[in-house]
Amino acid sequence: MSQSDRTRGGSDGGRDDSAHRRGWFRRHPAWTTLILVVVVLLVIPLVIVGVVYNRTEIPRPGSVATNQISEIYTNDGSTMIGRIVPPEGNRTLVEVDAIPVHVRNAVIAAEDRSFYTNEGYDPTGIGRAVIGQITGESSAGGGSTITQQYVKNTMVGDAPTYERKAKEIIIAAKMTNEWSKDQILGAYLNTIYFGRGAYGIAAASTAYFNKPVENLTIEEGALLAGVIQSPSALDPLNNAVASENRWNYVMDGMRDMGAIDAQQRGAAVFPQVVEDPQAVDQNVGDPTNGAIRRQVLAELAMAGLDEQMLNTRGLRITTTIDPATQEAVVQAARSNMQGERPENRTAVVSIDPRTGGVIGYYGGEDAEGWDYANAPLQTGSTFKIFGVAAALEQGIGLGTQISSAPVTTGNVTVTNVDGQSCGSCSVSLALKMSLNTSFIRLQRMLENGANDVRDMAHRAGVAKEIPGLPWETLTEQGEDPYDGLILGQYPIRVRDMATGLATFAAEGVHRPTHFIEKVETADGEVLLDNSEPEGERVVDADVANNLTSAMEPIAAYSNGHSLAGGRPSAAKSGTTQLGDTGYNKDAWFVGYTPSIATAVWVGTDDNQPLLNAWGGTMYGSGLPADIWKSAMDGALSGTEWESFPTPGYIGGQAGASQWESAGGSGTGTTGGTAGTQQAVPQPSAPPAPAEPAPAPGAPGPLTLNVPGLPEIVIPGAGAPAPAPAPAPAPAPAPAPVPGGGAGGGGTGGGNGAGAGGGGGDAGDGGA
Repeated sequence: MSQSDRTRGGSDGGRDDSAHRRGWFRRHPAWTTLILVVVVLLVIPLVIVGVVYNRTEIPRPGSVATNQISEIYTNDGSTMIGRIVPPEGNRTLVEVDAIPVHVRNAVIAAEDRSFYTNEGYDPTGIGRAVIGQITGESSAGGGSTITQQYVKNTMVGDAPTYERKAKEIIIAAKMTNEWSKDQILGAYLNTIYFGRGAYGIAAASTAYFNKPVENLTIEEGALLAGVIQSPSALDPLNNAVASENRWNYVMDGMRDMGAIDAQQRGAAVFPQVVEDPQAVDQNVGDPTNGAIRRQVLAELAMAGLDEQMLNTRGLRITTTIDPATQEAVVQAARSNMQGERPENRTAVVSIDPRTGGVIGYYGGEDAEGWDYANAPLQTGSTFKIFGVAAALEQGIGLGTQISSAPVTTGNVTVTNVDGQSCGSCSVSLALKMSLNTSFIRLQRMLENGANDVRDMAHRAGVAKEIPGLPWETLTEQGEDPYDGLILGQYPIRVRDMATGLATFAAEGVHRPTHFIEKVETADGEVLLDNSEPEGERVVDADVANNLTSAMEPIAAYSNGHSLAGGRPSAAKSGTTQLGDTGYNKDAWFVGYTPSIATAVWVGTDDNQPLLNAWGGTMYGSGLPADIWKSAMDGALSGTEWESFPTPGYIGGQAGASQWESAGGSGTGTTGGTAGTQQAVPQPSAPPAPAEPAPAPGAPGPLTLNVPGLPEIVIPGAGAPAPAPAPAPAPAPAPAPVPGGGAGGGGTGGGNGAGAGGGGGDAGDGGA
């Protein structure tokens, strides 16, 4: 054999071996797949981990990034209305030995009970977190140790990616090998955010207790350890109940760890904190911006943008607040409240129905004081609009005739102030006159009574949960609501009322109310974008448009509060009584155009009688209507004049009767002639009766504790008395009598001076 033949033979042999190996892989596909899976899942990741581990340099505590101010702007992007300020110098580095042992143990009990024994990461915790991600159950628990938190906050950030999390774990493991546990704990305690602009345990000790860190007690250390999880939400001044619950968790953990004994735990008392010394520094411009800033912070927290990010990433937060509308709202409140009694307060909220964005917000004059726009308040007759919408949805048209005779609910006979009556009249006229008796009957005509009105309000955007309210809104302590619901017995917030109005203004399309349009980091990364919010149809357009038609005459009817130039608007007024004193305590005026929905409340913060400047009883058609008209005219000045859509037919009628809108029918104070009308039969089994005003056996006061607000006492809305006897079937309506129309605007004849409303509702008198 020649050399060339041997060479070819050798080559052929090599090819044969290679072919044989390839053939083995083809003959054993399962083993081939397994080998590839092992390489992909184990070998490659291990190589990557090794490379990252070896190349990663662990910084010292002094090399952490400096804090950056986040800024809050109006929707034009140029008007700053607030800051989120980590004050320069508000971080005092202390040696770990200067921090009392019981404070260190408190932090370990709160954040990482295996700190001294783990390798910088907790496999069990990571497993829970992974399961939580897969199942969508946040209760599965988190996986971040103290070391991981320090790495996240100072080195790798908190982007929600597996790559970032893997890097966090690798660095935490290497740090554990290179640093002592006390060095890690000291670095963590010098950098973590405690709220109130305080970074590090030393600054937090001053911010919460005005004392040096070495003087902190066991109880105080446990409180500070507890707030790390969510500083603003767990600050005792913002939520005392949540803060104390978290404190108990930490104290119990210290006992379980052996850091304190059972006697110390039993004797421990929740500590008192000082007022926040940094709060005012966070606000910019007009002091009324403070309430907006707090709403923005709450919304950021709901979106998952935690305070560590807000205080270190230099965020640019663009809100939905429109500068022109905000100026109009603030000036309307200030100018109209000037000269009023010193105990009177007001709140105004304006929303763009086409976006759901809050474009004007006035909760009070104190930058860090009470936000009345966010407080639960009884709404009076303004709530009747949800009853009309519920009725329209069930085919009960605006022309449906209803008696206005006195009606019994529970052990109370409800009448209308000054004998106000329409005999028997249409739904739209009853709304215009705000006849409480007619609306109790209307609610009883619904398939599920008050529950249908409640459900309509919730669908329109009234929040089901309000901080400080221990049960679902618009319920009788979690149970079905009473008859007084439709008369505004149950408390909601001014912002909730504005949200419901916006839904009807948008022809039944609800867009969630929000303050934030966009959030960007200092380098332009968009973290949140609400610039094009999606809407959800929650009410048929014909229902919303018929309601709007019924509300259109009311602004003019309420002592002449039509918008400038005769611009179309839909409106409603309301008042609530102060128990059985004969005085009012809340007065409202609410309404909308196609482009803006505004709710106005006037009341007191200490349950005093609500009186006007000259000592007379205040009604919704007075000062609240003045504020509403001023705010709306100012916000709409120079904008396009818009009409409402034409409503479709419901119950044989499309929209409110033009005759009723212009004059009306029934027994009023100005001329007119009653027509022949029939009462609408009442259902044989009305819903559970209500006790709308305090009376012997009526509900007592309801006390609400809302973070950031004084104690709120709502007469007649507390625990119910023993169940009253079922209400008798209402008497047939009296025969209509000739006489006055309802079209006046005189004393007692404005938008419904009704009496005996649910929870003390006084109607909406026209005085």
